[in-house]
Amino acid sequence: MKCLAACALLLVPAVLPAQDSARVENGVRVGITYAPGSRPSIAVLAPARRAVALDSVRAIVERDLGFSDRFEIVQGLGPADSLAARGPLAPQYVVTVAEEGTGARVSVTETRTGQAAWSGALLLAGADATTLRRRAHQASDAVVRAITGQAGIAGTSLLFVRGGRLWRVDADGYGPRELPSAGSPALSPAFSPDGRRVAYTAFVRSGQPIVIQDLQSLVREIVPTTDEGLNITPAFSPDGRTLAFAHGTEAGTDIYLYDVGRRCCVERLTVARSGDNLSPTWSPDGARIAFISSRAQTPQLYVMASDGTGQEVLARYDFGATGQSSAPAWSPAGQLVAFHRDVAGEPQLFVVDVGSGALRQLTGAGRNEDPAWAPDGRHLAFVSSRSGTRELWVLDLETGRLRQLTRLGGARLPDWSPRPSTED
Repeated sequence: MKCLAACALLLVPAVLPAQDSARVENGVRVGITYAPGSRPSIAVLAPARRAVALDSVRAIVERDLGFSDRFEIVQGLGPADSLAARGPLAPQYVVTVAEEGTGARVSVTETRTGQAAWSGALLLAGADATTLRRRAHQASDAVVRAITGQAGIAGTSLLFVRGGRLWRVDADGYGPRELPSAGSPALSPAFSPDGRRVAYTAFVRSGQPIVIQDLQSLVREIVPTTDEGLNITPAFSPDGRTLAFAHGTEAGTDIYLYDVGRRCCVERLTVARSGDNLSPTWSPDGARIAFISSRAQTPQLYVMASDGTGQEVLARYDFGATGQSSAPAWSPAGQLVAFHRDVAGEPQLFVVDVGSGALRQLTGAGRNEDPAWAPDGRHLAFVSSRSGTRELWVLDLETGRLRQLTRLGGARLPDWSPRPSTED
């Protein structure tokens, strides 16, 4: 159990202030109606009995709730503080972390009624730092769901590339670690829908295949292609049964499908007669695929049915104002596609409304590229140079809050995991 308090406080990303729709702060432009103070207030009380494990759980839960961007966090309250004496200044919800047997009990109570919204036990005996953090994240996500009805993202993580290697980091920025891969460099990691596998491009002696790798056992499968060439930008379908990817030769680059379940049957969806087609991203219902195509010279964002029919422009090139588009990512709710597009020679984040075609620019300072949606559909991870080197940042589209996720240098190509499907 040693090191738990220290581990709970390592790599805490800074959270920048909220902003309204009339301003541009920290290089983020977000059309929002959020006003500070409009979210529910919540306090995570210090444990009545101070212990390393309990203090660690409390610190992790408080930070998780802050990073959810759904609450106003009231800090500095202990078990002896009188909430009644605070009157209207009392937080609307209180989270307590209490010792229970060989573990802890995390509970959330509505202050006004005194009714418990949720309570859960955490087994701490024998838990190492990684296990304790995972269980604390599970408690945080349960608190978010109990109050808002929406699942949290504290238990998720992100894959990314650094130095040609695959890396993984928790959603709160804790514990960046390198993952074994089939080759170096490795590019474009993509989680499977169950979070148990990753697909990526591996540069090996025999070529540049797409590799599907189990994250626990490290068992690997090579996606077969019909000829030699570069295979890039893999993306699992929402049901995990199909993998879309781009296969490029001297004749051009096109999007193909691979039957993951049958481990066979590569099918071509596009024909690169005068340009490249790449970077597929699936709609949440699996019916459509957005992708980048240079068939009209400047790469633009297109969309098609998942069988390759009905190919059309989704976000048109804005001649004279913006440049090429890249790296589309379809939102979990299905309404938006995020991507980056050159503005004055620098990539900036945009979202396009799939139904109306309306475009919204999100960023304007530094280089901002490679967006990846969190499973809650309100947070975007992306790569930015605003700190002086390429790092992962997280933007909340509803409040405009921005936080730096990594401090490693050279981070690229993030993908956000789904929520964990099982609990220990």
